[in-house]
Amino acid sequence: MKNFKANSDETIKEMLESIGEKNLDDLFSMVDKRAIMPKLNLPDALSEMETQKDIKKLSKENNIEYSYFIGAGAYKRFIPAAISQISSRFEFNTAYTPYQPEISQGTLQVIYEFQSMICDITGMDVCNASVYDAGNACAEAMLMASRISGRDKILVSKSINPQYMEVIKTYANAGDIKVEFIETRNFKTDLDSIQDKLTSGEYSALLIQNPNFYGTIEDIDKLKNLNKDTKTLLIMCLEMMSNTVLNKPSTYNADIVVGDVQSFGNPVSYGGPYAGFIATLDKYKRQMPGRIVGRTLDAEGKQAFTLTLQAREQHIRREKATSNICSNQGLAILNAVIYLSLLGKKGTQQAAYLSAKNAHMLADGLQKKGYNVLNQDFFNEFILEIDNADNFLAKMKQNGILAGYKTGTKQILVCCTEIITKEEIEKYINCA
Repeated sequence: MKNFKANSDETIKEMLESIGEKNLDDLFSMVDKRAIMPKLNLPDALSEMETQKDIKKLSKENNIEYSYFIGAGAYKRFIPAAISQISSRFEFNTAYTPYQPEISQGTLQVIYEFQSMICDITGMDVCNASVYDAGNACAEAMLMASRISGRDKILVSKSINPQYMEVIKTYANAGDIKVEFIETRNFKTDLDSIQDKLTSGEYSALLIQNPNFYGTIEDIDKLKNLNKDTKTLLIMCLEMMSNTVLNKPSTYNADIVVGDVQSFGNPVSYGGPYAGFIATLDKYKRQMPGRIVGRTLDAEGKQAFTLTLQAREQHIRREKATSNICSNQGLAILNAVIYLSLLGKKGTQQAAYLSAKNAHMLADGLQKKGYNVLNQDFFNEFILEIDNADNFLAKMKQNGILAGYKTGTKQILVCCTEIITKEEIEKYINCA
């Protein structure tokens, strides 16, 4: 069998000449030599049956029996078995983004229901069909606020997830937006220090996460009575499960709400894929990136779903597009819609209450043992002070506990969700 080459030698030569390179080695000279493999040390080909046996043998080396206390934006929660059964039905299997209205009414309806559910939870008027993840949503909301206000400066709390912060920096650099980070005090955003800035008319928005990266519930009430004439827009980033029991962003006069729906029926899965969202007020909907599915009637008077607003460059002229987002996270939001449908309002609230209850039970037990919990107004994540974070995490792992997320040499972020049992909490305290 001949080796397949995507490009002929002649085509490769022409392409190299067009970019001023002599050969492929020169083109890849900046790549770390450790990443270049001249030869793949692959074993001989196996049959499907032999391959399955080898994979099963390898899988037995995995240890999956850990108690899980890691959060930091990726939450291990209970996922009803019905979700995978429904989401894997053939109606939802596709090799391409299934948004053509003439063939994908079911998928379009799922997106419509997702938008409706997010609006209900956040109290906002409109929501888009989703974006890639919460970091992407934060950055897109920043650009959106700049378009609305005509200002190129934004205030961002240092208490947001560090990963989101890096995405914001990248977008801001490319978009010529100046980002000013707001300091934290006792693991809360120091809102008292920026009151003058919020009404100065210089900044497009304040971006704040609630609960923040440290699990602390922010004092958003301080932002409710800003001068409307020179108002800086309020962008709130949410952990969605906590928001089922906390006040809706609309009660704080939020202008744009962003977040991730990973907590709703999506597994941790090594960090993805997740699904971010952007919800906003009706007056700002045409500045929202991505697209919106709407409900209408067809020629026969029957209910029909279709893409209503499509402000992405794949659909309209690039210079008119609000974003270069190409798609929405269809299958991840499908999981979220099924999850919310199965659990309902009471079920999600119960999961949120159990998460908070478990976290406070663990924090109280650790404090009685002599440890310091550094933040008080937390939801289901808290900062634990220890002598040496690396040693502590390693010791706990030996006892079958993934004890938290390292945030400093002497600090870890500990998270509890509804799946944590009383016995696991007691084991954590005894082993600490």
